Amino acid sequence: MKLSAYKKSDQSEIQQLFTKTFSDSEGRSEGALIGQLVLDLMNETEPYDIFGFVATENEKIIGSIFFTRLSFDAPVEAFLLSPVAVHTNHQGKGVGQRLIDFGIDRLKEEGVKLVFTYGDPNFYSKAGFGLISEDTAKAPFELTQPEGWLCQSLDGGEIGPLTGVPRCVKALNKPEYW
Repeated sequence: MKLSAYKKSDQSEIQQLFTKTFSDSEGRSEGALIGQLVLDLMNETEPYDIFGFVATENEKIIGSIFFTRLSFDAPVEAFLLSPVAVHTNHQGKGVGQRLIDFGIDRLKEEGVKLVFTYGDPNFYSKAGFGLISEDTAKAPFELTQPEGWLCQSLDGGEIGPLTGVPRCVKALNKPEYW
């Protein structure tokens, strides 16, 4: 398996991966929603506000992950991990974990201090994420599952409290994703 930054020429294959993976696990409407989200992230996000990576095997994309800027009033370099997908036939083989680790290593190289995510605490705790309260750092929208608001310090420093209104990139700036 090879891990690398995504290329613009990968967009269609990446969108198909997310659409199929989320359709398989969450239903067709969720697959279409997340597939469109990924396309919007790739097309509407400034290059300095997004990091995207792919896992390939035999020149086919089997996994992908995106990190996008999350801004607070406090001056901190923070990104949001969302979304990530691993082709159904390759799940349970460590592809997602390797993508997360690879992405976090690249973010560290870029001086990012905090990475947030909103997802399954059992899965993301294996990648070093821990539960945080909204007293420490608010999410951009009201969370339907607050136990899924997670963060990881990439430099060993304290996490928050981060004050003010959090802002995510345009494509994620919709309550249905939260």
